[in-house]
Amino acid sequence: MSYLIRGAQVVNADCSQDAEILIVGDKIAAVGAKLDAPAGCEVIEAAGLLAMPGGIDPHTHMQLPFMGTVTADDFFSGTAAGLSGGTTSIIDFVIPNPQQSLLEAFHTWRGWAEKSVADYGFHVAITWWSEQVRAEMAELVTQHGVNSFKHFMAYKNAIMADDEVLVQSFTRALELGALPTVHAENGELVFSLQQALLKQGITGPEAHPLSRPPIVEAEAANRAIAIANVLNTPLYIVHVSCKEALEAIARARGNGQRVFGEVLAGHLIVDDSVYRNPDFDFAAGHVMSPPFRSKEHQSALWQGLQAGHLHTTATDHCTFCAEQKAAGKLDFSKIPNGCGGIEDRMAVIWDAGVNTGRLTPNEFVRITSSNCAQIFNLYPRKGVIAPGADADIVLWDAQATRTISTKTQFAKGGFNVFEGRTVRGVAQHTFAGGRHAFKLGQLQVEAGQGRYTTRPAFGAQHQALARHAALHAPQAVPR
Repeated sequence: MSYLIRGAQVVNADCSQDAEILIVGDKIAAVGAKLDAPAGCEVIEAAGLLAMPGGIDPHTHMQLPFMGTVTADDFFSGTAAGLSGGTTSIIDFVIPNPQQSLLEAFHTWRGWAEKSVADYGFHVAITWWSEQVRAEMAELVTQHGVNSFKHFMAYKNAIMADDEVLVQSFTRALELGALPTVHAENGELVFSLQQALLKQGITGPEAHPLSRPPIVEAEAANRAIAIANVLNTPLYIVHVSCKEALEAIARARGNGQRVFGEVLAGHLIVDDSVYRNPDFDFAAGHVMSPPFRSKEHQSALWQGLQAGHLHTTATDHCTFCAEQKAAGKLDFSKIPNGCGGIEDRMAVIWDAGVNTGRLTPNEFVRITSSNCAQIFNLYPRKGVIAPGADADIVLWDAQATRTISTKTQFAKGGFNVFEGRTVRGVAQHTFAGGRHAFKLGQLQVEAGQGRYTTRPAFGAQHQALARHAALHAPQAVPR
């Protein structure tokens, strides 16, 4: 199938232009003025709309087994919800159990994801260490197109990676041309604070942010940055939620260290007052880690995006219904951690960012698509509207409005942290891999239309860093 998009303004990260876009098959064939439409081509009249690269969400958890249950959205419903909001690709997470083969877990997740309706890739979590893990990391990079590995510094007694795992895995990732990523929270401190709060009789959702204050995130971020600095490896820090962690990233980057920061749409919009709501279902519906912060931290995060110290926006889409959240009714530490957002990320960031003057449309494209594509080695296949790129395009009406509601959302779980928010800026059409997947409020998808997207290892410069690190490693001094 071919399409000619006519009348839109094309907005890329680097520039905007009035141009037509020709889609042939799954690729963008041409971008320019007065393009000829091939025989049988469907013309999309898009006057007054913006044509932007489809959003890439680098942090989702579809069909995730977690805290004794499984998330409400699987790879079909979750990616379909994303398409309705203009997100055309995700990078999800393979999370092996401790002592489980990384490859075994990877193939399990690949099977689950076969029903996806948008393109997808995976980060693979390192939850333990052995020579087997070391060898399997190489196979994932060279044979399966994985170029990033996740490390949870939180979740003690479950999937937490200690400093030894971080050092071993960061070193191996550098050797392989892969990017280490971290969930930065001090798991020991979180566990200790949880136990102390429970002993004091503070058992409700209001205890959740008290058990994970900004300092435990800042400590972990600083520690991961320090380890990466010694090993001379790049580092990507997921869901930065507080100004102290942001300051650690800015400081490291100011010293020439290659550190990238991700921020969630929820952390930019929702503040910590939600945990003090007396309605358990409402408060528990907002339980995620790191928790939502005060408005002071929100302001700092926006400034981090504007200054270029935060590079990508994500959702950590991880939906649970009220019945699942009720597992923590008597003990907040047992509330499954996670919130949704893939359907609304683009709209709420446009509304709170572009409409307020915090971001330009080009910067919006940069933080919702292009930066992610470049950091994770998907560019220029994705993240840009240009000949030869994947035909992942969202046609955006900057003046249209909608009110976010669980009654009209495609995502499952029955809860939305942006409930009732009216946004100006709406996806009207979404093309994914050349398919007209979303059209004026209607999804046009079939399970399995999404493709697994390989991400090549990083090149010679990354390998040179590994050689440099090995040559300049501290040497033992004979006694």
